[in-house]
Amino acid sequence: MLVAVGAFVIGGPGVPRADAAGTACSGRLVKTVKFATGELRVYKNRQYACAVTLATAPGPRRAMSVSVQARGGRAAVDRGAFTRQAGPVTVHALHRYVRASGAVAGRGVSTGWFLC
Repeated sequence: MLVAVGAFVIGGPGVPRADAAGTACSGRLVKTVKFATGELRVYKNRQYACAVTLATAPGPRRAMSVSVQARGGRAAVDRGAFTRQAGPVTVHALHRYVRASGAVAGRGVSTGWFLC
């Protein structure tokens, strides 16, 4: 009787992950805004803007939210009770101004309109 044992590994050392910075947003980081209970990060790739809110101290579930909006469009929003992050949320933002907001446990921040 022959028994084969093996492991299937996805990724590994030296393989970059899309969420290496703790998010699932692609593109380059264009804005980080820190506030008392967390931080709001906005990313931009060729056509899309993506935002995520990260808690400063991950822990028990608490109210968190994130939104991103391209000028002239509807906001993409994620809100609920999370332990670590709200989002990611993405909008089409090719050559458009965007604004984003995020909150953790009732404290938050909002950006003004900016071109990213």
